[in-house]
Amino acid sequence: MKKLLLLAAVLTAGLFASEGTFEKEGFLTTEACAKQGAFKDCYLENFVCGADGCYLTTESGVNKNTQLVLFSHKDGEIYKLDTSALKRSVLDAGVSRNAVSIVGEFDASTNTIVASEFKAPPPPKKSFFKG
Repeated sequence: MKKLLLLAAVLTAGLFASEGTFEKEGFLTTEACAKQGAFKDCYLENFVCGADGCYLTTESGVNKNTQLVLFSHKDGEIYKLDTSALKRSVLDAGVSRNAVSIVGEFDASTNTIVASEFKAPPPPKKSFFKG
């Protein structure tokens, strides 16, 4: 009987501990590209200065820390990301890639995921084509 109560207590504690985490999978891109629907066709300059053609007016070497978002294919929503806890160099592995998972806390009032963990899918395997 004591073992059963102990097991129930452990399971209940584990349930409450995992209640605050939020995990969402989708396509990691910039806010401008997600609004345009340009996912794989999004120019890399969008990740540095924020818009198509912005390199013409932005001084070389200036990084404007553009807003990254996660577009979820399952629900069609664009989630803003607060990535202050993660290094931008870590996030670069998932930029313009699908099946990226962001783990953190969700703020429903601003539709923002405060990211604490980032999981990128493995890179595609190289293929050999003999033609």
